[in-house]
Amino acid sequence: MTAHPAPEYLKLKRHILGRIAAGDWQPGERIPSEGELTREFGLSRMTVNRALRELAVSGAITRVQGVGSFVAGPKAESTMVEVHGIRDEIRQRGQQHAATVLSVGETHADAALAEAFGLPLGAPLYHSLLLHCADGQPLQLEDRYVNPAAAPGYLQQDLAADTPHHYLTRVAPLEQAEHVIEADTPSPEVARHLQLQPHEPVLVLNRRTWSGGRVASVARLFHPARRFRLSGRFSFTQPDPG
Repeated sequence: MTAHPAPEYLKLKRHILGRIAAGDWQPGERIPSEGELTREFGLSRMTVNRALRELAVSGAITRVQGVGSFVAGPKAESTMVEVHGIRDEIRQRGQQHAATVLSVGETHADAALAEAFGLPLGAPLYHSLLLHCADGQPLQLEDRYVNPAAAPGYLQQDLAADTPHHYLTRVAPLEQAEHVIEADTPSPEVARHLQLQPHEPVLVLNRRTWSGGRVASVARLFHPARRFRLSGRFSFTQPDPG
């Protein structure tokens, strides 16, 4: 039986994967655009688009609308069902963690924060903004509010050395946690701190924790979508047939 030749989009996919495997294009490096590939290989834009789209779905590349396609690097991973500090996650991958405290101080609860903490409008809160890096590369922007009743010494801590997660774990032992995950377009400030390309998306982990019967902390954890992923493994107890 005569073998049929591979379709053109598949040939292009194999070519791009071969270039990546050979190290011609490194993780994070922009690959030729649809127009450039169309001209180089004499293919239709539809064929090139299909090849790039399937490469993106498989995780080989990431595509940023209006910017281009980039070689995907190995993504940092965080679990959705356990509460870990970013410092431990980075170190477990054999990378160097560094944190920079961008701001820390006292603030007051607006309507949304008052509802999240179950406190009166205008109640005092502590606020910190930290940038966490792995081997010098920004991986998480941590925007956290803390209930002073749960951690009265929060503002006196060296949060770059003793991260908020580790300090709170000691002084306000975790009783319950809530995770809400969303994809978002970052604000200019978030994009600047995470060194993102224009229109590059972020993954946001919204985390609320309880200790001593009250909400201790509310945090928004921003991550570059092309360098980070969230995973979970779940176990289910079978009902007793008796």
